[in-house]
Amino acid sequence: MSRSGEISPDLVAVMTEWRRDLHQHPEMGFEEVRTSRVIAERLAEFGLEVHTGIGGTGVVGVLRRGASNRAVGLRADIDALPIHEKNGFAHRSLNDGVMHACGHDGHTAMLLGAARHLAESGRFDGTAVFIFQPAEEHGRGAAAMIDDGLFDRFGIDQVFGIHNMPGLAVGQLAVRTGPIMASEDNFEIIIYGAGGHASAPQQTIDPIVIAAELVLALQTIVARGFSPLDAVVVSATELTTDGVRNVIPSTAWIRGDVRAFTPESQSRVEALMRRISAGVCAAHGATCEVSYSNSFVPTINTAEATELAVEAARVAFGTDKVDPDCKPIGGAEDFARMLAVKDGCFAFLGNGGEAGQGRGLHGQYYDFNDDALPHGAAYWTSLVETALPER
Repeated sequence: MSRSGEISPDLVAVMTEWRRDLHQHPEMGFEEVRTSRVIAERLAEFGLEVHTGIGGTGVVGVLRRGASNRAVGLRADIDALPIHEKNGFAHRSLNDGVMHACGHDGHTAMLLGAARHLAESGRFDGTAVFIFQPAEEHGRGAAAMIDDGLFDRFGIDQVFGIHNMPGLAVGQLAVRTGPIMASEDNFEIIIYGAGGHASAPQQTIDPIVIAAELVLALQTIVARGFSPLDAVVVSATELTTDGVRNVIPSTAWIRGDVRAFTPESQSRVEALMRRISAGVCAAHGATCEVSYSNSFVPTINTAEATELAVEAARVAFGTDKVDPDCKPIGGAEDFARMLAVKDGCFAFLGNGGEAGQGRGLHGQYYDFNDDALPHGAAYWTSLVETALPER
């Protein structure tokens, strides 16, 4: 199969300029005003139909070829993180306390590069929809675009996303059918006891002792509530009280994080947490309130779309550079909201290097590897031409 998606050196150089400009001007979720404007200007230059303000600061570019009514969506996230950058290179962040520490600048540049390449020389029959999503880190941008009619307005049949992966060699892609990234749920358990003087514990219902017992009891959710083959993590990450040095508190708060790979696991964790919390507190004469929220749903790839992604990656990179059955990871991804309503696939693109101290994703020294830019653009191009073949 010919590699029609090969990216020219001139375009690689331009993508590098775009990427470094975006890195210098990071913006937080739903505040990506400059970023959105730059994206829209580029897409218009390429001759695409451009739509702005979707889901707040989201941008969509539409490119049509041929007569097919099929449409595929390609998504890049555009927001940055509230992190102070410690790099000293010329394209370091100019916005103090805000940084592209997750590579969304690279994701955006790669998708822009693919849009230009496909506009100039792409061979496909149908519609390519280029989705630039805000607020991925918040976990609210995908839902905002969907609620604003993303899929209905543009007739998208399948949707695809990628994320750079430090530690995976440049020019490689890893993917799998089924769950590839976890959900993220957050919980808060408020324990109501009865405080008093530290010298008279018999006159109190000590919520600290109850909280300590409950933190340990929560570990039985995974150890005894799930099969050893299930991947579930329950972590109590914070314990606070309203007590002081010589006062046994009346209230304690346990907060934490839950990761799972199926909606069924999420529901079971919540049910067991509520039951265990109520039981432990009741045993000591205390009461409790449990708040449980779903921040990110699991990222679950569908079979048909994953097959297309694997085929396209093999065309772009070569068969030996594609892992079609990688291990899932415990991180969470807002793109999962799109996969919850549309057939699609999310994949990991090699970014090279090792995730040393502060240099991995969300680190203060992180910088997207520009060597990965042509590979990402080539994958997107190959995917469009694979999913929407010429007649």
